[in-house]
Amino acid sequence: MSTVCEMFLEREKSTLSPYAFLTSKTRGRDNPYVPCDMRTEFQRDRDRIIHSQSFRRLMNKTQVFLSPTGDHYRTRLTHTLEVSQIARIIARALRLNEDLTEAAALGHDLGHTPFGHSGEAAMQEFFSADFTHYKQSLRVVEKLENEGRGLNLTWEVRDAIVNHTGKCMASTLEGVIIKFADRIAYINHDIDDACRAGILHKEEIPRELCEILGETHSKRINTMVTSVIEASTDKNEIRMMPEVQAATDRLRAFMFEAVYTNPVAKSQDSRAKEMLGQLFGHFVKYPEQLPNHYRSNIETDGVERCVCDFISGMTDRYAIETYKELFIPRAWSN
Repeated sequence: MSTVCEMFLEREKSTLSPYAFLTSKTRGRDNPYVPCDMRTEFQRDRDRIIHSQSFRRLMNKTQVFLSPTGDHYRTRLTHTLEVSQIARIIARALRLNEDLTEAAALGHDLGHTPFGHSGEAAMQEFFSADFTHYKQSLRVVEKLENEGRGLNLTWEVRDAIVNHTGKCMASTLEGVIIKFADRIAYINHDIDDACRAGILHKEEIPRELCEILGETHSKRINTMVTSVIEASTDKNEIRMMPEVQAATDRLRAFMFEAVYTNPVAKSQDSRAKEMLGQLFGHFVKYPEQLPNHYRSNIETDGVERCVCDFISGMTDRYAIETYKELFIPRAWSN
């Protein structure tokens, strides 16, 4: 009698696109493991990511606005869930491997620093100019999670995680989808949050872009997602229709000018960078204060690398509380 996992694998062969990556073709994991009768390898990766400490910490990491007071602003976790939802819709419509897509989407930002890209800039300044959140995400799943043992994910999921942004390109179509889904998600939810914060007004979005992409949050996402599906159907490539791609690029450029570099939205950036810089300097000076599973890597990776790992894994709230504990005087108690 076939196992549930074998049933899933046979279903992939009979239902997925010829361009889909079949789970049975995976390059596997770096470390030995016992196969599961109930789940495919990419389903197991998804579960390992969801149950990881790094995934839970995303709920208290900044997306764009540092430590917002409202309940409805996005965090790195809600961003991740929106990316996953968009990516799965695209993968399902194109008959690609939805399990691989979902696992990669859920893991793509696990290495993001506290305070969003401000924290990333801080690590580039105080640790290394080569530091990036996507490389750190790979380091998290390969080495830092599970008290230094990593999550032992499949090669394809790790490849999609580290290649989800910039000029990097994943080896599978499912991995490439994450690049599109990530951009679709953050452009649109950042508009939503910026309008909520009063930094941006909907009327300021260029009229010609609204005519192409839509007037509302949901219409813009629908236009972009539909464009990816229509342009990629029955092709060994993930892309957008040229007109929508051009409008999306222009909308992103508009957001950089109106929001991402806006003095109001970025008013706390210098404070966040200074705070992380002081934390970095402190733990480099006193590495014995690092948690055990970070300290244990000092001999092989060096003190600064291990301090960077510790600070990068912090939530906004934990970074602030650690800073207060170390640098803010407290009143004497009897």
